[in-house]
Amino acid sequence: MTSTHTADRKVQQAEPILLAFSGGLDTSFCVPWLKETYGRPVITVTVDTGGIDAKAAAALEARSAQLGAVEHHLIDARAAYFEQVLKFLIMGNVRRGGLYPLCVGAERVLQAQTIAQMALSLRTGMVAHGCTAAGNDQVRFEVALRTLAPDLDIIAPVRDRAFKRPEQLKYLEDHGLPIPPYGAAYSVNRGLWGVTIGGQETLTSAGSIPESAWVLSRDAFSSPRAPERHTIGFSAGVPSNLDGEPMKPVALIERLESLAGPFGIGRGIHLGDTVIGTKGRVAFEAPAAEVLLTAHRELEKLVLTGKQARIKEGVAQPYGDLVHEGQHLDPVCRDIEALLVSSQVRVTGEVHVLLRPGSAFVEGVASPYSLMAASKGVYGESAGEWTPVDALGYSKMLALTGVFYQRAGANAAAGTPAEGVAPT
Repeated sequence: MTSTHTADRKVQQAEPILLAFSGGLDTSFCVPWLKETYGRPVITVTVDTGGIDAKAAAALEARSAQLGAVEHHLIDARAAYFEQVLKFLIMGNVRRGGLYPLCVGAERVLQAQTIAQMALSLRTGMVAHGCTAAGNDQVRFEVALRTLAPDLDIIAPVRDRAFKRPEQLKYLEDHGLPIPPYGAAYSVNRGLWGVTIGGQETLTSAGSIPESAWVLSRDAFSSPRAPERHTIGFSAGVPSNLDGEPMKPVALIERLESLAGPFGIGRGIHLGDTVIGTKGRVAFEAPAAEVLLTAHRELEKLVLTGKQARIKEGVAQPYGDLVHEGQHLDPVCRDIEALLVSSQVRVTGEVHVLLRPGSAFVEGVASPYSLMAASKGVYGESAGEWTPVDALGYSKMLALTGVFYQRAGANAAAGTPAEGVAPT
């Protein structure tokens, strides 16, 4: 879907600048500054990878026009985002630092890819973004843009001119231009996989953001909801139905966000290594991601062999790192994705989840490919395809490595000659 406004229908002779536009303070500042500094028309492009409803879309278009852009384009990339990125993050149970489900950074490469395609269609060689010099997004955007369209001229005013948020705010105020929501206090990014929130509190490791700064889970614990039960269905590793209703993945994720967000599920603050080498900290809300990753992991435990799970885990974490670093276009990601897809052939079934304040508790899982149901034995109760004698022999054989190791240590301590070495 593309929506367009035209603020000035006069033919523009100068080559336009295509700006990746989120509507936040940085990109809002960029519109008039680029127009004033370069003397060129500015076209804003918002790549919708989630979190933009009709009201938000209208507000973005209006703000773009008020800021002086000659055109605004909204590209719906939610389905592409799921198919190219999120599907594999679910299959890999990917979390950074064991906590953070790559809420927003994972979408940057797809956004850059869409911007590059738009630049080609509009026949402009100039693109701009509002990333700072201190964050991850500058790397993600520019690695992808340079990979896909190396001839593009990339402009990054906030980074290259070192503009601070208060300076940008004053510039907009001095020019009588609209100030985006949250002003300069918090940087809020929202996508299909969740929300990230950065503010003064996240610049150090000491404390949390205030309750008023949370977007999806505000007051979830001061006004707790009664628990709810839901059933999530997966087909070959892909979420396919919710409470028995078949749903496309994007719609299912959006529905889960509305269900789990008010419980405070998926709320956290991630502290970890940034792409540029520093430690960074960001608050996040990822209710749908939290529920789906938790449910998918438990279903996998029922249908995958131990070796399958172990090998898959070994490549899933590097895959998450590559996505986080903006390296999703590297061909090694296609290799990893092929393994992930192969591993999911039997990840089909239903997961029963209890939503309660702060947690998604898996009450049970079921699958036609259940390895638990395939056994004639019952864990802790009765033998199946083996006899008690088999179990005794297996235990003896499994202990041999440890037996030999302990014996070798005892021999060395006692001065017993090693085998094949003549005593002196």
